[in-house]
Amino acid sequence: MTHFRSSKRLPEPGSGPGSGPGLGAGPGPGLGRTLLTVTALVAALGLGVVAPAEAVSETAGRTAGAHGFASLEGGTTGGAGGKVVTVTTQADLERYAAAEESYVIRVAGTIKAEPFGANVVVASDKTIIGVGTAGELVQGELHLTPGTHNVIIRNLTIRDSYVEGNWDCKDTDFDGIQMDTVHHVWIDHNRFSRICDGQLDIRKDSEYVTVSYNRFENNNKTLGIGWTPNVKTQITIDHNWFRGTKQRNPSADNCAYAHLYNNYMTAQADPGDPVWTYGNWSRGKTRMVIENSYYQDVQHPYQADATAELVQRGSILKNTSGRQETWGTAFDPRDFYDYRLDPAAAVPALVSKFSGPQKGLGAHTVADPPAGTGNRAPHARH
Repeated sequence: MTHFRSSKRLPEPGSGPGSGPGLGAGPGPGLGRTLLTVTALVAALGLGVVAPAEAVSETAGRTAGAHGFASLEGGTTGGAGGKVVTVTTQADLERYAAAEESYVIRVAGTIKAEPFGANVVVASDKTIIGVGTAGELVQGELHLTPGTHNVIIRNLTIRDSYVEGNWDCKDTDFDGIQMDTVHHVWIDHNRFSRICDGQLDIRKDSEYVTVSYNRFENNNKTLGIGWTPNVKTQITIDHNWFRGTKQRNPSADNCAYAHLYNNYMTAQADPGDPVWTYGNWSRGKTRMVIENSYYQDVQHPYQADATAELVQRGSILKNTSGRQETWGTAFDPRDFYDYRLDPAAAVPALVSKFSGPQKGLGAHTVADPPAGTGNRAPHARH
């Protein structure tokens, strides 16, 4: 769960805050306490976070708003306040996604992109949300060009742009979602599977991004961040399931601040590769904080370049091997936003249940956020 404090401007990367008070998990709870914690969290989580553009039932236990870095500096509201449309064809998805106006775009059913690997350009002030678990983009990419901002992509399955026999895909650029030099983007409750290149590429100088409750499955290159000499990106990555993925889980290059918590990684693909099968990598001048995550059957769970910093606390490692590196002080995420850590022992149950598309999301969508939420709910939870 995440509880937000007021937005505050980030310091320049060269003058960022030092390490604050420790956020360690402390003594591990006993089995009975852990089971009670899981039960309570499951009841409280309901179906996860709901965007400002979505109506919420009281029984779901959810309130509106992006969290983490995407909640700062004005927040991320997507197409809230714009027209709500439901699309079932590539032509309609392309039309509304690229429009200048704000839109909440409901994807109902499977959209198969043509030609293979086709880009669907997403402009600013858009929410794209799958209706229940049926919304899919097959063999296509959602593409955010430089300058795009205030975008929410939720509850979709993006799959099957993989080219058989082309494991590295160095001669293609078929990503699931690709963004270059954007800001204020929330990627939430999606499933990515069998993408030829990166499942989610957050490139160049992108800022104020949150990646939460997604499933990354069956892939070589998963979540890449960087491709820039500048140290600007601020990103929150929480409650994601990396399953059957080989590398970039994530690879974070030259991120000013990368906060990873309550993620679950298991069953890597091609674990015999001694170098390029790995979990989290803090690269370049990245400052990375990892908290209360769970690694099972993972080679190189977390590692850092000599020029980067990585702080890890409270995670559980089960049947892991290889690099487990920490050094530097990185930063204190609570200097920027409030959040509540789930116990690391609860992560497998919680993330396996609540990550990926959910039946209750996208089914009852309205144009405007609940009264009084503004850009961002002050006490949003997920």
